[in-house]
Amino acid sequence: MDGGFPGLGTVVNVVAVVLGASLGMLAGNRLPDRVRRVVTDCLGLVTLLVAILSALDVTSPALEDTVGSGVPVLIVLGALLLGGIVGALLRIEERLESLAGVVQGWVQRRGAKGQHDHAERERFIEGWLTASLLFCVGPLTILGSLSDGLGRGIDQLVLKSALDFFAAIAFASTFGVGVLLSAVSVAVVQGGLTLLGVTLGAVVPEAHIAALTATGGLLLIGIAFRLLNVRHIPVGDLLPSLLVAPLLVSIVAQFR
Repeated sequence: MDGGFPGLGTVVNVVAVVLGASLGMLAGNRLPDRVRRVVTDCLGLVTLLVAILSALDVTSPALEDTVGSGVPVLIVLGALLLGGIVGALLRIEERLESLAGVVQGWVQRRGAKGQHDHAERERFIEGWLTASLLFCVGPLTILGSLSDGLGRGIDQLVLKSALDFFAAIAFASTFGVGVLLSAVSVAVVQGGLTLLGVTLGAVVPEAHIAALTATGGLLLIGIAFRLLNVRHIPVGDLLPSLLVAPLLVSIVAQFR
């Protein structure tokens, strides 16, 4: 499919998320709490499935060829440890909660004070963080955005948009306006990658994408655990690991 202009694929994706989230919010307002809890459990299980599939990229032949056999797992471990330490020192999770509270107050000026207000804020954060990770981490995001920037078409992003549309409906029916905000995350991440493709005129090596996807998969597992009330993992503090993983691949490759 002809890309039209650089960034068209991202525009289509953002519109798909906005429409899906809007439809999901309309449906969610009509669902009883018991149904919402079942939907949340289903989303947790599906997120876990997507996470496992993403994490399996640690076995990517391209990644093993670049860094050596047995090293990919260590790279993911190193990315999580280093990224988690940086995130904890920067208090990213805490700052995201504060930011979410400010944005929620601006977007959604309703609801009671106290415990209900805190519950609404947690729901807002879960919706934004879960949807943002799900929509912004993965091969289709990276390859599709770079392909768009290189003028090779938007087919991959059109496929991703269709998937994100239905996912946004499901997530927004439970988490509400936080999922709608994830459209901003999609615009920033995919827009930046598209610009990178336009500027550099080259794709990111497959090994780096595999390391990023595998690390992102583990972050999604953390999100799934939160959705299923298994354990509240501070995924926000682990976000820097998504930058550390490709960097470690480059460093290790230099010493082979």
